[in-house]
Amino acid sequence: MKYKILIASVLVLNALNTFSQQPAAKLTALFNLNHKNILVAAHRGDWRNAPENSLNALLNCIDKGFDMMELDVKMTKDSVLVVMHDQTIDRTTNAKGKVSDYTFQEISKFRLKNGLGRVTLNPIPTFKEMMLAAKGKILINVDKGNDHLTEVFKVLNETGTLNQAIVNVGDNISYSKLISTEKIPSDAALMVVVNMAGPDAIELIKSYKAFPKSVIQPIFNTDTLSTLKSLPAIAKSQVIWLNSLWPSLNGGHDDDRAVEQKDTKGSWAWLLELKPLVIQSDRPADLISYLKANHAHQ
Repeated sequence: MKYKILIASVLVLNALNTFSQQPAAKLTALFNLNHKNILVAAHRGDWRNAPENSLNALLNCIDKGFDMMELDVKMTKDSVLVVMHDQTIDRTTNAKGKVSDYTFQEISKFRLKNGLGRVTLNPIPTFKEMMLAAKGKILINVDKGNDHLTEVFKVLNETGTLNQAIVNVGDNISYSKLISTEKIPSDAALMVVVNMAGPDAIELIKSYKAFPKSVIQPIFNTDTLSTLKSLPAIAKSQVIWLNSLWPSLNGGHDDDRAVEQKDTKGSWAWLLELKPLVIQSDRPADLISYLKANHAHQ
């Protein structure tokens, strides 16, 4: 009898471990709102060890067991979605100009720079290439694609990765306004950025209750806003995503405060009091270690 109980326990643990490994399962769990596991999104990938928004930055995220990679998309002159944060390629490549100035064949010849500004052998990847590499391995947050949502969802459907992506649809746009201008697949997961200093911030957040798989990303450059007090209550019925990046997005409760100043209480712990289910970080490995130590990450 004890042997059977042991076998059953092992099977349950294996099932839970498999569940935690599957990106589609993680995304499904996210919207259940009844779990304690905080997902960590790596901002522009593992950019400290590979060029930001590169294929290698994604592969590193997968190898290191990060929950999600945030990437940014832009469109070339011939309507190919590539992964790039800025409107121009000046900062991150060995060339200059807008992404939209070049065809994909032209832009594919350029090479990405690393965090030190050195040119590497890494090319600018296509969005489709990145999603195929991520398929079945890691969640993806698609940012900066709100000007090309139709094309973004087309790639996600073509690659069979719609069930492991969260798509940013814009900043401070109500759900009613969004669906009046865009066609959002009913089975998509979407995210809206909300400036908590805005006069209609809370009403805007509540408008997304009409879409069952929506994520709210509040941003705030000060922690004195009265609207922030509403977030823990909102988190009971909606998914909250917070940023621990630079201070202007979190009122000074950022990654560097946690790591460089060793003040996790004033940074990550403070953010957790607002009840997020996702935190986007520039120091994902450190954040995951902190969350695991506090029983908030599998």
